[in-house]
Amino acid sequence: MILFKTAFQQKLLNSLCARYFWSKSKQTYGVYDIVSLGDVSPPRAVPQYLTLPSYAETGIVTDEPESNDDCSPEIKTKGQIEMMRQSCKLAKFVLDSARSQIKTGITTDEIDEFVHDLIINNNAYPSPLNYKGFMKSVCTSINNILCHGVPDNRPLHDGDIISVDVSVYLNGFHGDCAATYCVGDVDEQGKKLVSIAEQCMYNGINVCKPGKSFSEISKAIELYAYNNEHRVIPCITGHGIGTFFHGPPTIFHTTQNTYPGLMEPGMIFTIEPVVIQGTSSDIAILDDGWSIATLDDSRGAQFEHTVLITENGCDILTV
Repeated sequence: MILFKTAFQQKLLNSLCARYFWSKSKQTYGVYDIVSLGDVSPPRAVPQYLTLPSYAETGIVTDEPESNDDCSPEIKTKGQIEMMRQSCKLAKFVLDSARSQIKTGITTDEIDEFVHDLIINNNAYPSPLNYKGFMKSVCTSINNILCHGVPDNRPLHDGDIISVDVSVYLNGFHGDCAATYCVGDVDEQGKKLVSIAEQCMYNGINVCKPGKSFSEISKAIELYAYNNEHRVIPCITGHGIGTFFHGPPTIFHTTQNTYPGLMEPGMIFTIEPVVIQGTSSDIAILDDGWSIATLDDSRGAQFEHTVLITENGCDILTV
């Protein structure tokens, strides 16, 4: 999931969104369904014996870092890093397991039920559940829905692409990862989008090491997307993660940003670009208050890993 911004970060994002507008041109993006909102079932129950995040019962987040002038990321201890490895390993296991459920005819609510039960059965809490009121345990975003899609009663159709974003809270630490999958027979443009989005993420990861500025990540990501005639949504960012779900640093995926700071060993954050087919980065939040969609109805794809900066480079924790 993306970071819900501090005032400083939101001001920067607003300026980015104003800059990043490509004029809409007449293009075909492939053959696929434009997704609208379906019916959402009630939140699923969670046993009280689990370790719960601050917001689990009230929806109010009280454990995320306060904003500060330099947006200093947390440097984690060896013990904290080991706990993060465990939570990230579980998140990836759940994501990989969810992939086996993706097929024509299954609803995203059924995917949510599968993910919810698997996380609970591994003595963890599904991080998205009741985070600022989010009703479900996983995010499922289809075709023109870019991220934060709320699982509902819409069945998957042949030719869909679906992003599944899994986050878990295990023993007091969050792990976070996402991937986009093809459903049935997806057209070539859709397959190309998915491939480019995944490589964008890895290009961003490959520059990570001590002493590098966070802006190097955005340069590597956006250049690859642009050279392959795709675009990156500027307002959807990565984030620091740990005992808190979202915190500094904010990881931008487009180049026109002024976010400060250098990477240091012990920092842990997500890289999660959303790549689109369209020429406009204009987006809208739909009536559910969560689902982010393209205004031109073009498709988007997202991949996400949680990474640790080490003494010599970085480790991907969600593998």
